[in-house]
Amino acid sequence: MKILHICLAAFYIDDYSYQENILPKFHKKMGHEVKILASPDIFNKNGKLIVPEQLEVKRYINSDDIEVIRIPYKNYTKFGKKLKKFNDITFFLDEYQPNLIFIHGVQFTNLNEIIEYKKNNPDTIIKIDNHADFSNSATNWVSKNILHKIIWKHQASKIEPFTTDFYGVLPARVDFLKNVYKLPEEKISLLIMGGDNDLIKKVQSDQLNKKTVFGENIKENDFVIVTLGKINSAKKEVLELMKAVKELSLEVKLFIYGSVSLDLQESFNQMIDDKQIFYKGWVNNEEAYKVMLQSDLLVFPGRHSVYWEVGASLGRPMMVKKWAGTQHVNINGNVIFLENADKAEMIVQLKKLIDKNNIYQNLEKQAKEVACEFEYSKIAEKSLE
Repeated sequence: MKILHICLAAFYIDDYSYQENILPKFHKKMGHEVKILASPDIFNKNGKLIVPEQLEVKRYINSDDIEVIRIPYKNYTKFGKKLKKFNDITFFLDEYQPNLIFIHGVQFTNLNEIIEYKKNNPDTIIKIDNHADFSNSATNWVSKNILHKIIWKHQASKIEPFTTDFYGVLPARVDFLKNVYKLPEEKISLLIMGGDNDLIKKVQSDQLNKKTVFGENIKENDFVIVTLGKINSAKKEVLELMKAVKELSLEVKLFIYGSVSLDLQESFNQMIDDKQIFYKGWVNNEEAYKVMLQSDLLVFPGRHSVYWEVGASLGRPMMVKKWAGTQHVNINGNVIFLENADKAEMIVQLKKLIDKNNIYQNLEKQAKEVACEFEYSKIAEKSLE
């Protein structure tokens, strides 16, 4: 089967662990022919989203041996980029003749071209996933009431009759499809995110330990906490985690990976001491998997990120902020939820775990038992059912 992944509603970042990266990879590993049609949107070396003014189509083969076709915006004004209108995509549909079109988000304005292709090729299957919820989208009046409740809802309604399945990648994103876009419930289901089986196997087979991953000053009996991702206004609870760790034994170490927004840098940097709290900057996929695997505990006290599911796929115990519609990561007790994610609460919860008593051992045991549920090999198969 020929599968075209369309990544025009948002960014497509080479060599990352987002669903747009891993799902095409595993579709290809299943024996399908795969291509990716993507926007120009990328991250810079610090993990910040940038939109280069690309004037021509760019084609290349990515590290998974999949052709990526990046197409320019029709209009590079602020308004043009917001409405996600791209140059003609009909050419690429006709050129490739896909049997399945997997659209990552309806939030772009070229859906008419896909509808026309479907009308001319009625056997083509269309599936659409959704990465929008009220934590990352519709966060102001214009976004909620104009973009999502009018423009993107209209786009979703327009393509709905031609679409087999709509997937929310979190329970909150399933609800967004139902409650904001008003799509038929019988077409909507949950398709979770997860971890890359190949990277999981690689880091598990490498001869790694805490010293090789975190440095020679780390002792094997140190309790290592790891947190990853962008540290910004949506995830400033990381500062509370730092304060909590400073109240605990020196054998408790916190390693932080990711970018820090300018408004938080001063407060953040003041707490880095390279004795108990370490900041290691942005890391690539493989390094992220390594540090997560060697951690004793993963803590994500802010808004949801894909690292939650990656951590679950690696079988590591986790402590995360309790958000509505994100509790799918907990399967029979592999996760501890934080209600407030403030310093006081985290001190209480961490003290229950840092001596690796029965509570910790049960948490770790359950994390290992359910890890396979978050592997992309399973998720890719489900996405084609």
